[in-house]
Amino acid sequence: MAAVPVRGLPAKLHEVALNTGPDSSCGLATAGFRTAKYLPEEWHQRHYAQYHDAFADRDGSERCRRQARSLAAATAALAQRTQEEATALVGQRLQDLHFWKSELQKEIQDLAAETELLAAQKVRLERALDATEVPYSIATDNLQCRERRQPPDLVRDQVEVELLKVSGEGAVICDTLDLLRLNRDHKQICEMDWSDKVETYNIDEKCGRYNNESTNIQFHPGSAKFEESASTPETWAKFSHDNIYRAERERLASVNLRSLIDNILHDVAEDLRMQCALVDEAFAKRCEEMEDAKHKLEHHLKKTLTEIGDQESNIASLKQAIKDKEAPMKVAQTRLYDRSFRPNVDLCRDAAQFRLISEVEELTESIESLKKKLQESEQSLRNLEDTRMNLEKEIAVKANSIFIDRQKCMAHRTRYPGVLKLAGYQ
Repeated sequence: MAAVPVRGLPAKLHEVALNTGPDSSCGLATAGFRTAKYLPEEWHQRHYAQYHDAFADRDGSERCRRQARSLAAATAALAQRTQEEATALVGQRLQDLHFWKSELQKEIQDLAAETELLAAQKVRLERALDATEVPYSIATDNLQCRERRQPPDLVRDQVEVELLKVSGEGAVICDTLDLLRLNRDHKQICEMDWSDKVETYNIDEKCGRYNNESTNIQFHPGSAKFEESASTPETWAKFSHDNIYRAERERLASVNLRSLIDNILHDVAEDLRMQCALVDEAFAKRCEEMEDAKHKLEHHLKKTLTEIGDQESNIASLKQAIKDKEAPMKVAQTRLYDRSFRPNVDLCRDAAQFRLISEVEELTESIESLKKKLQESEQSLRNLEDTRMNLEKEIAVKANSIFIDRQKCMAHRTRYPGVLKLAGYQ
């Protein structure tokens, strides 16, 4: 409502005329009388003029009072309407503050819960990393123990292949410290924003309770101005929206990371336990193979030892047979020698002579054959001795390999952690 302008009082219409005419006593007054007097008409005019002035003043005053009452009512209504609008806007602002304060508080709670979950996942990951050191140390120890096998058992068998797979799994490297730091940073930003909203909410709530009857209100002449650093409603809402958006983005990244860590830990735990079963199976199979080979070698050694005994008896028999041919050879050669002294015509090539000569030749051939067979038997005995030594050495190698695999490696593998420990739950 427009203010009523203040106007001045109307000018007086009549002025009192002084008697300055020819009938005036001005300058002609008698001693003891006034020198200037009003005429009756002047007297009446003066009173009329006073009446008019009084009426005009009263009329102006009444008009001014009416305008003042109207202006007071208008300004009172304007002040009340303005105060109600301001109170309503403060109330609306309180609703906006409550909305963003609630959203920030919810996001802070979600971030705090997610940070706790991620910290727990980090602890679980550290436990899993510590637990995976045992399988790797077991695999490394098994490989080092099996390096002490002797040839020809120092082979790249299936056990070594499976052990190398375990060593090649590698430690699970998933550092969550950066994401934890980001979560805490965004939580701190949201908490600062929430704290500002709470303080602002309390201020606006106090302002909304002010009324004309409040006792704690006073004049602040310099307060009716805009601060240079004040934000706009758009930038104010965008600030909280951006904080919540960044916090939600980091929280979702944390959720995805936790899911990834969980999958990795589950897969690694299952893989390690599966590989452990494969290695144990390969160890068991390899030990069975070596046990079987050792039993066969021992069986062949037993037969070889028997054959060595038989061959030694055979050699002794051959030597005795050769020795037994010495007496017949002496007899035949002595007969031929003595018959060479027959005189004259009696030195005859008779049948006895031919038979004695053939007997010596037969005995010689028999002795040569026996000696040759004796050499072959002795060579065979040497071969059997070499075979016995090789078999005994091979049996010792197999026993050493079985001891390493069964007593050292497989006994050490009983310390292999379970799936829950490898997954970081223990």
